[in-house]
Amino acid sequence: MLPCLELETSPNPSAAVIWLHGLGADGNDFVPIVPELKLAGCPGIRFVFPSAPSMPVTVNSGYVMPAWYDIIGRNLMDQEDSVGIQKSAVSVVQLIEKEASRGIAYDKIVLAGFSQGCAMALHIGLRFPHKLAGIIALSGYLPLAITVNLEKHSANTNTPIFMAHGTYDPVVTLDRAQASEAMLEQMGYQVDWNEYPMEHSVHQEELMDISRFLEDVLAAQ
Repeated sequence: MLPCLELETSPNPSAAVIWLHGLGADGNDFVPIVPELKLAGCPGIRFVFPSAPSMPVTVNSGYVMPAWYDIIGRNLMDQEDSVGIQKSAVSVVQLIEKEASRGIAYDKIVLAGFSQGCAMALHIGLRFPHKLAGIIALSGYLPLAITVNLEKHSANTNTPIFMAHGTYDPVVTLDRAQASEAMLEQMGYQVDWNEYPMEHSVHQEELMDISRFLEDVLAAQ
């Protein structure tokens, strides 16, 4: 099981958000954003922040760092590390199943991720065999796009997807993210697309939009 940090917004939460960090970061990276999210309209949420294992990353001269998968080339789509992506997906699915075993319904679980974590959230969420509450995809892209149509699961065809990107992002360029969004739309997914005047980071307005998204998808029924 991946090492995780957990933060609950109230005792006995009835929802969960599993938040995947970006390349070179760890589970601590997004913990500070929880108090900044306005979650009064949401049920109690358990935020789960796993840390990826460390591995050599080709694009960074083989330097060992926390990563969900290897990155071979700068354009992200050449020679994708399908083995690494699939291996990390198994580990993240274990976290989803752990939340289910703790009494959180699958349709009250949100997968969120930034950059590499965004890629993982999209990869897993579209293939997961139970309906999830939503997917939050920040400053990233759709990996292994050529196989999505073959591997996607109908359980999450109507799962809302919040995608957000910086207009000045030099790491995952805006056009790359827009191409991923267009592909998702073409496959029939409900994508809430958002752009912010930032680079490869998080914007205050973006946090407020995430808050509204969580309130929408986790609202008590």
